[in-house]
Amino acid sequence: SGWFQRLSKDECTFINGTERVKYVERLIYNREQLLHFDSDVGHYVGDTPYGEIQARYWNSDSVYMERKRAAVDTYCRHNYEGFNPHLTER
Repeated sequence: SGWFQRLSKDECTFINGTERVKYVERLIYNREQLLHFDSDVGHYVGDTPYGEIQARYWNSDSVYMERKRAAVDTYCRHNYEGFNPHLTER
């Protein structure tokens, strides 16, 4: 009743090392996914009416979208290099 939860979840999927990488960001408010960014699609997709408005706003910002599209390299592949030895040894 007196609190709200906002969650941003970033996911990287690796196929055959870093040969094929997919980046997904999910924006969730009170357990409902509002919108998401999928690197395969290349832009935000609204999952609710409010999420559609927010997706249109972010998709219209070319500088912001260029950074999101680059996240496959700057976030996923970058972190893979650091975490890979620990993950593949298990």
